[in-house]
Formats: sequence, structure tokens, C-alpha cells
Amino acid sequence: MIVEQLWTGNAYRNFNYLIACPETGDALAIDPLDYEKCLKAAESRDWTITQILNTHEHGDHTGGNKAMVRATGARVIAHRDAGKRIPGVDRGVSAGDVIRVGKTVELECLDTPGHTMCHICLLSHTNQPALFSGDTLFNAGAGNCHNGGHPEELYRTFSTQLDKLPDTTRIFPGHDYLVNNLEFTLDREPDNKVAAELLEAKKNQDPANAYVTTLAEERDINTFFRLQSPSVIRRLREAFPDLGEKPDSREVFLKLRQLRNDW
Repeated sequence: MIVEQLWTGNAYRNFNYLIACPETGDALAIDPLDYEKCLKAAESRDWTITQILNTHEHGDHTGGNKAMVRATGARVIAHRDAGKRIPGVDRGVSAGDVIRVGKTVELECLDTPGHTMCHICLLSHTNQPALFSGDTLFNAGAGNCHNGGHPEELYRTFSTQLDKLPDTTRIFPGHDYLVNNLEFTLDREPDNKVAAELLEAKKNQDPANAYVTTLAEERDINTFFRLQSPSVIRRLREAFPDLGEKPDSREVFLKLRQLRNDW
């Protein structure tokens, strides 16, 4: 499996992705908002885009579909319940469904509600797994729930699915928010040395050559995985004095998400 991460350079800081089979040159485009950049990248690598996967229905992820289909004839894939929100869906997928690209690439669909209720993440069937996480999980952060989502569902997605993935899983999100997310982690956990060191190293990174975290790193730097950290809970109690001495993970997650909305 070959992964091409494409930095759009737009105001939303989107990443688009091409996933290609090295044997056949068939490629899947994930959320190809900048369809021109995706088409140029595929042409330069002699790849043929045959499928499009939308992780969810927001326009900054689906806005390139029409032009991409017109240019390539690619089939559009999305969550099985997103058909009314995403025009022209050819295949609706559910948890456990597999998307095959060429002869060698298999991507498993995870049904990951929270950011929206029709959100799909893709998990590669490779020796080192890769998670194409859309707006559910960001490098060092978590998606918001403003436009059709729900924080309770996002917590369940994190606790019952993402937290169960192997530590070696590489995280490929829909946006570059690494620096801002690390700053939020340090606001919530000022003594997090791993996050501080990574922020110092990457605060001036070129998103066109973005740092790719693993889930093991996320457990160290992403406050939404650090729900039992004494420092996180102590700081959270400053904002929420009624927080108990030993709050459960769900309560910590929801209050962190609430704070992040206005941070």
C-alpha cells in the first residue's frame, strides 16, 4: 500500500489522501476536496483513481466529488446512512466492510460516530496499520461535534474503538491541527514533557511534509486519551469545581470536549 498525503493549503487546513496499489496503480481518493491536486498527483505517479471515499458529509470533505467523478469516473463510497447528505453515492458501507484497491490493498471500514453520526474511518490491513481518521481523531486532538455530531457518541468511539487499536497504528487525519492541539494538551496538562518536546520540534513544520503520529504517541500527547491523568483531572477541577475526586473517563472526556469548543 502506498499512501500519498496531500496538503491543500486552504483555510481549513485539509489533508487529502491517495491510497494506491503498487501492483496495479489503482488508487482510492479520500476526501478529495482539492481534486486538481489529487489528479495531478495521480498523473505524476501513473495511478488511476477508481474510487472516492468520503469519511463524512461536510462540504470540505465532499466538495471535490463532482469534479473528480467527472474527470475519472470513480465510484463514490460513504457511510450507508449518508446517501441523502452526499449526492451520488454509489456504495454505502457499514462497520466491518472492506474496500479493496487494486490487488493488494484492503481497508476496513469503522463506523465512528461523534463528529457526525455518519462518519467512517478506514483501517488498513497492513503489517503496520494505518488509520485514515477524517475528523474523528486528529494528531493530538479530537473532532468537534458542532454540525451533526454528539460528544457522547464521540466518547464511545474513542473508548470502544480507537483506544483498542494497536499502538503501532499510524494516524492520518483530515486536517493539520497538530500545533494547536498540542497547545491545548499543554494548557490542560502543563507538565506533559512529551507534548512539550513535540511542540517545540514541530511548531514550524511544513504541513506538506507533516509529522505522522502513532497511536502510542497519541496516548502520550493527546489529552482525549489521557483521561486518568492526575494533572488533567486537577486542572479540569479548576474549571469545574464540582468534579469529583475520582471522575470516570466519560465525564473527563465530555468536559475536555466542552472546554476545547471555546479554547
